Amino acid sequence: MTFKDLNIIPAILKALSNENYTSPTPIQEQAIPPVLAGRDLLGCAQTGTGKTAAFAVPILQLLSQQQSNKGTKRQVRSLILTPTRELAIQIIENLQAYGKYTNLRSCAVFGGVSQNTQERALKQGADIVVATPGRLIDLMNQKLIDLQHVKIFVLDEADRMLDMGFIHDVKRIIAKMPKQKQTLFFSATMPPEISTMVKSILVNPVKVEITPVSSTVDKIQQSMYFVDKGNKQKLLIHLLQDKSIASALVFTRTKHGADRVVRELTKANIASQAIHGNKSQNARQTALSNFKSGATRVLVATDIAARGIDIDELSHVFNYDLPNIPETYVHRIGRTGRAGLSGIAISFCEIEEKPYLKDIVKVIGKSIPEVKDHPYPMLIMTPPPKEVTSVSKSFKPAHKKKPVGNHSNSSANKKTSFPKKYDAR
Repeated sequence: MTFKDLNIIPAILKALSNENYTSPTPIQEQAIPPVLAGRDLLGCAQTGTGKTAAFAVPILQLLSQQQSNKGTKRQVRSLILTPTRELAIQIIENLQAYGKYTNLRSCAVFGGVSQNTQERALKQGADIVVATPGRLIDLMNQKLIDLQHVKIFVLDEADRMLDMGFIHDVKRIIAKMPKQKQTLFFSATMPPEISTMVKSILVNPVKVEITPVSSTVDKIQQSMYFVDKGNKQKLLIHLLQDKSIASALVFTRTKHGADRVVRELTKANIASQAIHGNKSQNARQTALSNFKSGATRVLVATDIAARGIDIDELSHVFNYDLPNIPETYVHRIGRTGRAGLSGIAISFCEIEEKPYLKDIVKVIGKSIPEVKDHPYPMLIMTPPPKEVTSVSKSFKPAHKKKPVGNHSNSSANKKTSFPKKYDAR
């Protein structure tokens, strides 16, 4: 099947050809026709399946066939809401590439940078806006964006929105749009709160489900290195001496961990940069551009910062730290082996990460081959003892008088913890 078989208009077909798109991926093949027919869509798909084009192409076609009146200011007719600025930038780049030969105008709004440029773009008029929730709400509060004319709404990576604490913001944004609109909803997983939202905002949707989580890893060559925590950096440097590793995306659990890895790689004369939430937007974009162009061979990233990184020919993914959520492992390694290419995923496992490995193996449905022949084999075979917090039964503490008053129930003596909200603006 070709894109022409999906009844794509010539202007978009020409742009797709320029991007070397020949035949649609499964999600594009299944999603584009119902979206062109005006149906709501529920897409269960992960990063790397081609879902951006699955919604971007039909949106461009629908809006180009319903051009707004000439001489009037362009109104926002499509809103694409996404959890991170990196993903927003990726989507806007794709929209501009696919819509190159249409008369449509699109812009992205996200935090971490001055809003002046984004404000100017909105004042000039945009048919399509790609936004992160935080910056969009800021602009809405300043009366700088009007969502009353939105005809097509896309909620991308809904489960990640939930993880990052943005669901209430999403609901506020939805309330500002017309009830009569076409809604496209994408999520890799369907936790209960997301399922409830689906029922409340989608009308008789077409459901498209692509590649179950357990099978996305089949085409990727995986290997596991058991190594002590203190030797992870040495092992990474040892493996990166292999010049056949053209590009490597290295995942760490924390921002500080990413910075430490980059410092050690730099000392070893391995060109690398870090990308995480503490970096400015310009620094993140520079690091990503350098990596895509090949100027930097190694990009070290945290999971949230890596959302939206889309590199077609990434050869290697390293799990420097194993994730404690097994599905995250699948998302990570799925960044290599795209577009029919083979990919290599190398993971390090220290003694305290073995429970994470057990969960990962259970999710992917197969064991990960161990590489035993390496210079830093694991020597610590049992985890260090945890801090003792219980009191021996034979020990009885001295009797203490009860404090006067009902202090034990005082709110001053209680600690309330709230979930941390990531600021992906």
